Amino acid sequence: MLRQVATRIVSRSTAATCVAAAARARPFSTDLPVTPTADETFVEAWKKAIPNIEPPKTPFSFMKPRPPIPSSIPSKLTVNLVLPYTSELASKEVDMVIIPAKTGQMGVLPGHVATIAELKPGIMSVHEGNEVTKYFVSSGFAFIHANSYADIITIEAVPIDRIDPSLVQKGLAEFTQKLSSASTDLEKAEAQIGVEVHSALSFALAG
Repeated sequence: MLRQVATRIVSRSTAATCVAAAARARPFSTDLPVTPTADETFVEAWKKAIPNIEPPKTPFSFMKPRPPIPSSIPSKLTVNLVLPYTSELASKEVDMVIIPAKTGQMGVLPGHVATIAELKPGIMSVHEGNEVTKYFVSSGFAFIHANSYADIITIEAVPIDRIDPSLVQKGLAEFTQKLSSASTDLEKAEAQIGVEVHSALSFALAG
């Protein structure tokens, strides 16, 4: 009886070890292949539905295929900051970025563990030597790869020095008024988003 139990425990342990090893060997889900592959199914469906218009580009269309994980931690972090309509930073080598993750401000250095982080409205700072460039990002996701690449996908990203403080305060007052007078769930949700974004903008400018 004891021998049967021991055999089962060893078998389960061996299976768990194999599963863990397979998981470690599997590449990170957001890693781009060395040779970019087009979404042929999407392209074919698009051409059938709208043959006169070229298929739209996705954020990954702006990104170069990234190299494999290096044997040692590189000195720089390579950053891609992509918006739906443009690429703000493309393969920019920096010392560090600090992103406004849902869990709080998150610093990313070369060699950071592979991570996916949801972004909230706030300040993203790009550190390059003694220079620090700050952007206000509205929302999105950050994909941190094990090979010291960071892909930051956001709806909007605006340099702080291009934001008008008076318009921010005006917008905050308007959305605060809308929130207090909202009568439906939709109106409340829209006003709450406006208050949240303008409050984050006001905080960013004050800092």
